[in-house]
Amino acid sequence: MGRVSLSPEPGLEVSGEDVVSLVQKNMKSWWLLLSLLAAPHWVLSQLQLLESGPGVVKPSETLRLSCAVSGGSVSSSYYWSWIRQQPGKGLEWMGYWSGSTYYNPAFQNRITITADTSKNQFSLQLNGVTLADTALYYCARDTVWGSECEPRHKPASTGGQEEAGQQGELRTH
Repeated sequence: MGRVSLSPEPGLEVSGEDVVSLVQKNMKSWWLLLSLLAAPHWVLSQLQLLESGPGVVKPSETLRLSCAVSGGSVSSSYYWSWIRQQPGKGLEWMGYWSGSTYYNPAFQNRITITADTSKNQFSLQLNGVTLADTALYYCARDTVWGSECEPRHKPASTGGQEEAGQQGELRTH
């Protein structure tokens, strides 16, 4: 155990309580530092997915969305997925990229998922969209604990599906 000696400036009085308080504050900092150093790598890392793309696409056009990855790498052996949720319905898995691709057969002829490892992002392309494709679109990655997804989407627009139908546009939110 190290030895500490205090030499206050002339005219400065240091009480025993001051020393105890100083030691307690420093001990809290040291315990926090030791806790962080002792924590497993996965506790310290935080995966973040940031989706970008248009909020509105017209019928028959192509929807293109990208998902930028930070705190992880699209080159890693995880499944990088796209999921959507149509108004009033449950989640619908669309497909994934993990070196190769696999698509939900419901989208087989009009979906493409790619990854750009130089930009550390993966993308969705959905061709020939219709008003039935109006949905919230999520990008997601599986975990070592099982599959889960976290919403990464733009805030909902003020107009509903009725408005989208009147304008003849698909709202991806």
